[in-house]
Amino acid sequence: MKIYKYSWLIGLIGLFMLTNCSEDNLVRPPEDALTDVDFYKTNEEVLAATAPLYSRMWFDYNDKASYSIGDLRSGIMMAPWNSREFGAFNANGDNSEVIAGWNAFFTVIQQSNLAIRNINTYATDAVSDDVKKIAIAEARFMRACAYRNLVLAWGPVPIITDNIEIMNSTDVRRNTASSIWKFLTSEMRSIAEDLPEESYAAGRVTKYSAEGMLARFYLSRAGVEAVGGERNQMYLDSAKYYAQHVIENSGKSLLEDYRSLFLYPYDNNNESLFELQWVYSNAWGPSNSVPAYLAYSSDIGNGDGWGGAYSASWFVISQYEGLNKIGTTGDTIRGATLDTRLYNTFMLPGAHYPEITQDYTAPDGTVGQRECIYPNNTSDYSFACTKKYIVGKAVDVAEGASSQHYPNNTYMLRLAELYLIYAEAVLGNNEQSSDATALEYVNKIRRRAGLNNLPNDTGDGDKTYFMTNDIFKERIVEFAMESMFMYDLSNIFYYDKARALSILNNQDRGLFAVYPDVFPNPNSWTFVKTSWHTERSITATEGNFYLPIPTADLGGMPSLTEDPVDYYSSN
Repeated sequence: MKIYKYSWLIGLIGLFMLTNCSEDNLVRPPEDALTDVDFYKTNEEVLAATAPLYSRMWFDYNDKASYSIGDLRSGIMMAPWNSREFGAFNANGDNSEVIAGWNAFFTVIQQSNLAIRNINTYATDAVSDDVKKIAIAEARFMRACAYRNLVLAWGPVPIITDNIEIMNSTDVRRNTASSIWKFLTSEMRSIAEDLPEESYAAGRVTKYSAEGMLARFYLSRAGVEAVGGERNQMYLDSAKYYAQHVIENSGKSLLEDYRSLFLYPYDNNNESLFELQWVYSNAWGPSNSVPAYLAYSSDIGNGDGWGGAYSASWFVISQYEGLNKIGTTGDTIRGATLDTRLYNTFMLPGAHYPEITQDYTAPDGTVGQRECIYPNNTSDYSFACTKKYIVGKAVDVAEGASSQHYPNNTYMLRLAELYLIYAEAVLGNNEQSSDATALEYVNKIRRRAGLNNLPNDTGDGDKTYFMTNDIFKERIVEFAMESMFMYDLSNIFYYDKARALSILNNQDRGLFAVYPDVFPNPNSWTFVKTSWHTERSITATEGNFYLPIPTADLGGMPSLTEDPVDYYSSN
């Protein structure tokens, strides 16, 4: 495996490492080595210059850090042996995925800054002002998204908008969370003004991508600016406004079937507002490597499939309607769920996945292939491994796939999230709401998943309510394994530290067994905690809630250990 090591602060390159992107997805530059001065001569070259910001620059985050931070650390995934530090909440500054995530985000920031500088410096008069504006807005968009993930995962971090200006500095300071969110909301409002309403090429971000991010950002900022545990109402209102504007004006809609969101090819569908763009390539960087690490076995992989020891956690299984705890000890869950999100996020014994080809050895020893039937395990522990983003063998993917090289995109923002942001912003600091529009948005997501409308009838026959816990659970099951939940917990941590820590510390992250009632084609499953496995919980505190800055960067820039200061833009 080829590994790229990036210096987040002063590692500068003359031009982006060019990706081998399909022209169907992105406008791309020639694949020859180019210098800044002889590039940026045409509209096409300027728009091509930002193409790597949609893929290669995010690669080290997408590779393993994304699910390590978003799903494993937050308790969506259970990994009793692999990546134990993340699951146990004690990853230190030398952890490989801590380093990979940090470096990847600052690589996106560095390369976005470089794109802005190069376009301003080298674009010729033949390049239209509109094209320069769009390309710079794309780079600013990527930079803002990287900072959003950084501040939620690491807490205060340094804002850098021009690496060359500070390349000789030895005194880079972190900035306060409140000033970072002020910067990000201001940036994204400006970006939304500069991006087009319709994508100029498949997968490119638009005004509505930016407004969707604004809804996200304002929901976070409402918590940052909370007083006495009450989120800031002005920013809640802003989150609601931008979410509704995207819902009503973007032309986007929920896909009819949740399964189709991850049934390849799903790239750049009408629910998507922003995706990382991957293509099949033999090169290291342009392709999606995640299926290699999360597919349960090489039986459904391409010489990979190393995810057999990663599983849905007991905590996340307990969030699905229809799977109910049995008895008073809480050690058994039994039932079935109509929620199609479970079977399309995690694999349960006996479940069929006709879109995935599985190597199979029959009882008579005959070796062949069939549609995937997730295997049964009769021991006292087993794994409900990942289905989401698993697209199968090369034969299942027309564009091609090989070990650690897959063509399927990674969602970064979907319309479903805007529905839930709207509802959460309407709830605000209240525990329940009867707002008809917000309720319908939540119920649309539930109906798409095969569930009934929320049953929270007050009994007076006039109103049906949705509640804070309804939104919380919908976000968990809608976005499980999309690297979201730890960022959600960070948003809660801003205004209610005790609640965020309680959620983490009361999760069960231990081993369990899954027993189908019949195999294959079960009607229900029984989940039983493994009695001998005692490492079932974590201890999250205010001191370890955020990830540590990599040790090497602290050694090279000791000023990062100093108290954060407010960021003031020089613009």
